[in-house]
Amino acid sequence: MNIDPSVTHAAGMWLFLAAELSLLFLAISYLVGILQHYIPPSKIRQLLSSQGGRGYLFAAGLGAITPFCSCSTIPFLKGLLRAQASFGTMLVFLFASPLLNPVIIGLLAFSFGVQVTALYFTVALGVSLVAGWLLEKLGFERFVREEAYAPAESSACASASATSSCGASSAKRRKLDWRGLWQSTWKDFRQALPYLLIGISVGSLIYGFVPTELIARYAGTDNLLAIPFAAVVGIPLYVRAEAVIPLSAALIAKGASTGALMALIIGSAGASLTEVILLKSLFKNPLIAAFVGVVLSMAIAAGVAYTLLF
Repeated sequence: MNIDPSVTHAAGMWLFLAAELSLLFLAISYLVGILQHYIPPSKIRQLLSSQGGRGYLFAAGLGAITPFCSCSTIPFLKGLLRAQASFGTMLVFLFASPLLNPVIIGLLAFSFGVQVTALYFTVALGVSLVAGWLLEKLGFERFVREEAYAPAESSACASASATSSCGASSAKRRKLDWRGLWQSTWKDFRQALPYLLIGISVGSLIYGFVPTELIARYAGTDNLLAIPFAAVVGIPLYVRAEAVIPLSAALIAKGASTGALMALIIGSAGASLTEVILLKSLFKNPLIAAFVGVVLSMAIAAGVAYTLLF
């Protein structure tokens, strides 16, 4: 019995993403729990404060040195929410972390040169900073779900007396409860798993059944709507950084414009469908819509800037 290659590709991608993202989610959530045990929330709030603007730059720098994909950013973001870091700086981290991923920067420089990489970095950093500041000033923090701020409970905290806290001083006096932390991590993972599987399933179907020839045709240099088309297509087309750059090079060889491919890279890396679905557990719809709108605007701006400058 012959199996359609598209089915094989989609199934293989589903298995790969399900295993990879599950392991990443668990590992990063566990690591964040360890960091929260030893780093007091007050210190996190101080570093990621929006006062004076330094917190925004620190959040962008933190995003740049963490090699997270868009989905594995979520457990780290959940840790920042529980530490009650400044809303604007958390958004800067959310935007910047997958886009300023050192893997993407390195692959871009190797494949497309320093000028293209510098433009990409400038647009991604600039829009991330402005969007985080603007959404905070517009009061979008009210669209964060209340349960997203709930601290993760471990057996260590559960066994503490009613009068003591699980803050910095308490954490220093008590040994880390590894088993309790794992139970908390597993609970978070189970809550996020339905969202994760839905996003992976949709992304895998698109990966398996949408041919690169179709994308290249509509993202060609003779199409005026190539850049916004590529930006929109990039969001459901979840592709890791290690694959999106070689995919872009292949699409350019098929006739796609470099400006459109830059929009595709930002759309795919910055707001994959899987990440958007995962954000449903933390954000309400208006904030999710704003997040997607910022990434689309960033993708289109980068594509247009490249077309005009190069």
